Amino acid sequence: MKPASPTDTPTAAASTGRKSATVGRPRKTDGNPEASARILDAAEDLFSKHGFYGVTMRAVAAHAQVDTALAHYYFGTKQGLFDAVCMRRADIVNAERVAAMEAYAAAAGASMTAEGVIAAFLAPLLAPARHADPGWKNYFTLIAQLNNTSELGGATMTRYFDPVVTRLIDLLQQVMPQARREDLYWSYHMLTGSLTLTLSDTGRLDRLSNGMCKSSDIAAIAPRMIEYCAAGFKAVCLKPGTKRQ
Repeated sequence: MKPASPTDTPTAAASTGRKSATVGRPRKTDGNPEASARILDAAEDLFSKHGFYGVTMRAVAAHAQVDTALAHYYFGTKQGLFDAVCMRRADIVNAERVAAMEAYAAAAGASMTAEGVIAAFLAPLLAPARHADPGWKNYFTLIAQLNNTSELGGATMTRYFDPVVTRLIDLLQQVMPQARREDLYWSYHMLTGSLTLTLSDTGRLDRLSNGMCKSSDIAAIAPRMIEYCAAGFKAVCLKPGTKRQ
């Protein structure tokens, strides 16, 4: 059975039956939707470059070319704006990841593989079309930062991303029923580290390889990451003498 391909252009978010997070939604739903979106885009750009503490509402408003009062009208505080930025695209990619994993599980049945589950999980995050879009690039940079920050990132990642990760672990447990749960979580820890570095697109790989490899080459990264991470899960979770407690 062919696993979901991370190189496919992402589709619209599918319904997962889960309730979306409500923290950070704009306080007002009336007014000018274009202005609200422009504020979110500006905030996403600035937060990705300067972090939460390096950005002010005034700076966001100036970048969006709106009055500061309008930013407060839609989002209240800087925290409210930050939450809205995180939630806007998280709702999309998380719905797509859950839908991709469920579709793969339903199609593959007992023939599920670690590679197939991981490919479905990563597909919406490793779609080249998204990495070519400036807004998505800013968002991925921001999420990569949050995933490596304990003070603000821990709460944000828990709020928006934990249910999707839990579903990944559950499916991998089905693929490897003898695996210990703790080994699955440790292996995910390594996967998310690789993913975070990829989403950061630092360019270090370009310099290190003298241009042979490019950290922005998602089409080259995706199949290698799937194979690498699946092999890691199997090496840790299926080593001799390991069995589920």
